[in-house]
This record gives sequence, structure tokens and C-alpha cells, in this order.
Amino acid sequence: MRAEKKSVPWLLAGAVLLALASAAAAQPRTPAPPAAPAAPPAPPQPAPNEVPQRTTASYANWVLTCDTQAGPPPQKTCEILQVVQAQAQGRTVPFSRIGVMHPVKGQPIKLVMQVPTNVTLSREVRIQIADADPGIAVPFARCAPVGCFADFELKDDVLKRFRAASGNGKVTYADVTGHEVVVPLSFSGFSQAFDALAKEMNAAH
Repeated sequence: MRAEKKSVPWLLAGAVLLALASAAAAQPRTPAPPAAPAAPPAPPQPAPNEVPQRTTASYANWVLTCDTQAGPPPQKTCEILQVVQAQAQGRTVPFSRIGVMHPVKGQPIKLVMQVPTNVTLSREVRIQIADADPGIAVPFARCAPVGCFADFELKDDVLKRFRAASGNGKVTYADVTGHEVVVPLSFSGFSQAFDALAKEMNAAH
């Protein structure tokens, strides 16, 4: 039976504790006035070097973000990402997030897809660069309150095809009712964003 497709209007975008203390000291004949309540402790403030510094750069429909944590030694993490937004009850809300983080040396490059939790875990998630492309498919790896995640390993041949693509592809999965959900995925700017990602991380090392 052919899965029914769910139609969703998409828009593509490239954690106080309060304590009060009071005391009254009683004297045999003359009562002492109540002690003033202690002031609540101020919430801890992060040291200036504990606040990551973020930079962003846009490449068509992909955004490169880098967070730098002051050291010593400084630590820098970067990724390229694409957020797909949907229209729900007259509001624009984030729906999915697709990101590629530059891997640790010797580790594979991975693309991570995040979607809402209403998914069928027994069905695979598929990424295609075009309708005629067989694409690559993986099962959902894990779910958390913020969403469900699928990890795609971008081997050399897949990465090459992604870099060569410039149009619109798609991500397909099934929701809890078994209906097919199709999320648009633009490859416009992917190659340039990936090059910038590699450059940032190579410079960091």
C-alpha cells in the first residue's frame, strides 16, 4: 500500500533558587526585634572566559556557526546547518534541523537530522538529492524530548554527490500514523559551506 503523504507548508530558513532566613531571639523580659531576613544569594555568573563566542556566516541556504570557548587552550567547534520551518496555526515554527559537524580526525563525517518525536521508529529516514536519486537511508538512532535523531555517514561518494548538487532534494520519513512526511532539503550553498567548515576546523588545529 502506498504511504499517504502529509502535506505541510514549509519555510526554509539557512536552565532560581530563592532562600529566606529569619530569626527571633527571645529574652526573659524584653523581646528582641525580629532579625531582618537574609538577602537571597545572587545567582552565579559565568566568568567572561566561560561564555562561548559565536560567529555565523551564510552560504545560500546553509549557515556556518562556530562557538569558541576561551582556554587555555581555546576550544572551537563548528558546524553547518539548515533549519526547515513550518506554518502551524498561523505561526512560523521550527520543524527540522539538519547539521554537519566537522569530525574529529580519523572519524567519519556525519549529517544529523532532527525532527519532532511523532515518528515511526521502525521506518527508515531517507535523504535524496532528487526524485530519481535512490538516496541514502538509515533508521532513527535515538529520541529525546526535543526530537528524534537520524545520523547519516557521509562517505566520500555521498559527500561528492552532495557537493555537486545545487537544487532541492528531500528527506522522507513516516510519522506515528504511518503517513509519509517529506521535508525539503536545499543543497544550494552546501559545497561552499562545507569548504568553509573544513577551513575553520583546519585553522583551529
